[in-house]
Amino acid sequence: MSLRKPRRDSDVILSKYNQKELLFKFLIIGDYGVGKTAIVRRYTEGKFSSNYKITIGADFAIKTLYWDPNTKINLQLWDIAGHERFGYMTRVYYKYAVAAALVFDISRVATFQSVKKWLSDLREKVTLQDGSSIPIVLLANKYDIQQSAIQTDQIIKFCKDNKICKWFITSAKDNLNIDNAMYYLVENVLRAKIDDDIRDSIRLRETLLIDENNGCCKSQ
Repeated sequence: MSLRKPRRDSDVILSKYNQKELLFKFLIIGDYGVGKTAIVRRYTEGKFSSNYKITIGADFAIKTLYWDPNTKINLQLWDIAGHERFGYMTRVYYKYAVAAALVFDISRVATFQSVKKWLSDLREKVTLQDGSSIPIVLLANKYDIQQSAIQTDQIIKFCKDNKICKWFITSAKDNLNIDNAMYYLVENVLRAKIDDDIRDSIRLRETLLIDENNGCCKSQ
C-alpha cells in the first residue's frame, strides 16, 4: 500500500526537473475606490491608470514569481468589489485563499473605519488548514495624494489590537511598497506551508511507528 501523500492543487511537483510549482490565491479587499484594482494591475502588469472600470463581483490577475532556482510561484490576486462586503458571495470569492491585503484610502477616514468589518468578515470565513488566520497586511493606499486623514499611531494601534503583523504605506501610482507588501505575504505563506508540511511529516512518521509496533507485537 502506498503511503504517498495525495497531490494538492497548490503543490505541483515537477519531479523531472526537480522543480516545485506552487499556486497561491491572495485576496485584495477593502471599500470601493481605495485603489485595489490599481494595486493589482501595478503588481501584475507594471502599469498604472487613473481610469479603471468599477469591479463587478470579483476579478483576478496572475503574477509568476521564480522564487529560487527550484521554486516557481503562481500568484492569483483576487480583486474583490467593494460593494460585496459581508455579502453571501464573499464566502465564494474567499475560498482557497491563503493570504490577503486589506486596503484603505489614506485620505478617506470612512475607508479606514470600514477595515475592521472587512477584517472580521475575512477571519470568519477563511482560515489555514490548522485553523489559524491567514497572513494579512494592511495597505494605507494613495499616499501620492499627500493628504493623509489618518494618523500613523491610529494605524499602528489598529494593527496591534487586531493582530495584524505588518502594514505598508502604498501608492499604486508611484509604485510605492506594492512589491514589498506582496513579498511579505509570500514569505509568510511559504513559512506556514513549510510548518504544515513538517506537521504532516510528523503525523506520517507517527503512523509508521504505530504500524511498525503493531507488526512486532506477536502473541507468544
